[in-house]
Amino acid sequence: MPQQEKFFIESLASLYTEVQSQEIFPDSKYFVDGTANMDPSLVLKAYEAEKNNPGFDLKKFVVTYFKLPAELTTHYSSANKNIVQHLYDLWDVLTRTPGNEAGTIIPLPFPYIVPGGRFREVYYWDSYFTMLGLQVSKRIDIIQNMIDNFAYLTDNIGFIPNGNRTYYLGRSQPPFFAMMIELLAEEQGVATLLKYQPQLEKEYAFWMDGEKKLTAAAYNHRRVVQLPDGSILNRYWDDDDRPRPEAYIEDVHTANKTNRPKEIIYRHIRAAAESGWDFSSRWFKDGKNMDSIQTTDLIPVDLNCLLLHAEEVLLKMYSAKKEADSVQLFEVKIQNRKAAIQKYCWNESKGFYFDYNHIENKTSGLYALAAVYPLFFSIADKKQAKQVANMIEEKFLQPGGVVTTPYTTGQQWDAPNGWAPLQWMAYKGLKNYGHTSLANLIKQRWMATNEKVYADDGKMMEKYNVTNTTTGAGGGEYPNQDGFGWTNGVYLKLLSEL
Repeated sequence: MPQQEKFFIESLASLYTEVQSQEIFPDSKYFVDGTANMDPSLVLKAYEAEKNNPGFDLKKFVVTYFKLPAELTTHYSSANKNIVQHLYDLWDVLTRTPGNEAGTIIPLPFPYIVPGGRFREVYYWDSYFTMLGLQVSKRIDIIQNMIDNFAYLTDNIGFIPNGNRTYYLGRSQPPFFAMMIELLAEEQGVATLLKYQPQLEKEYAFWMDGEKKLTAAAYNHRRVVQLPDGSILNRYWDDDDRPRPEAYIEDVHTANKTNRPKEIIYRHIRAAAESGWDFSSRWFKDGKNMDSIQTTDLIPVDLNCLLLHAEEVLLKMYSAKKEADSVQLFEVKIQNRKAAIQKYCWNESKGFYFDYNHIENKTSGLYALAAVYPLFFSIADKKQAKQVANMIEEKFLQPGGVVTTPYTTGQQWDAPNGWAPLQWMAYKGLKNYGHTSLANLIKQRWMATNEKVYADDGKMMEKYNVTNTTTGAGGGEYPNQDGFGWTNGVYLKLLSEL
């Protein structure tokens, strides 16, 4: 992989900080997605020479010395198209073809789908839900290309980053790679599954890095945590403890609200970004405020279900190849992780799955739709599934689908918002245990919400207000975006479900 420019942090530190601190652009991501017009050292030299001049205009300087992201211009229109035709046609609109990448973009060898809006790069976990729709649309070529891009990233940097930007190189996202290759194998056969064994092994090693060094005294390292009984589960993490370049001023504001060490706040923020739930009350100690964020103190139930599934897919590969030692090792790993999820994330008195706080040695007690993952991956027993289904109906079901959490905090991964990936996980998880009527009700309400907004605006959105379907979704660090990859994918997949 070509050496990437990291000029915004390393080479342009003082200019970068000033641009982001003065908020001369409404979105912090906008500047770091730009490209210097010349060698970064010359840009910085010009800045140092000009910045103290009377009447110096920082924004004018940036516009002069940088090529900033252009508004995507397309002649595409959804007018006079039904929603399905729109979604089929939109795949080509959202496809990006490699060539002439510069700045913070990490070049990829094959075309890929971007989510849309401000998101001008591929995103890891988004892509699985996008692929669900690509499968329905018979665009297996794009699924293949995107998986090959993720394999390329794994081979060259050791893991799949949050997105293909250099400022994402400290973290990944929820590990859906095993599910992606299973999806492709549905179309191409088991040989395809085995083809990606080296990359799945590398990704798994990334998440389990430090596992063998853990002791009772040194019980956590990066993404692995050893529990009191010797079980090993995973958490979200980021190797960097500075403000995120794509949300610099937002992170600084958060850190300035508390007396806690800033580097700890930044690490928790970045770890929450790795979760994909950026941001949600599930990561907050007080359940309300961003400055109480504690992400790395928590063992997320959804992450550990995904890693259990990766272990199961690896076991399938080792069994197919008759690799006896690996089969034995992973049978034990699977048994141990499944037992640990049940022991540490299930709260019997509340009848629900929660994240586990490994600092306080108790479940977080904050309700979140991540609890459907043990149903999606068939980890729960029938009694647990019934209790989770009852709680979903009581606390999460809304007129427009299921809400992400029952808490209204102003964060985008909280009430009143609903998100496509969680509708899908809830729908399939409930169906796995025979709660078909509730599953179908969620499906019906979510699709109706998508259809209403499309009829009104001709758009598919990143997220929706599922509590009041006459009002748009909000919250978070940026306005609601249209496009939108995973919403499109889940809608088409739900439509294909009988």
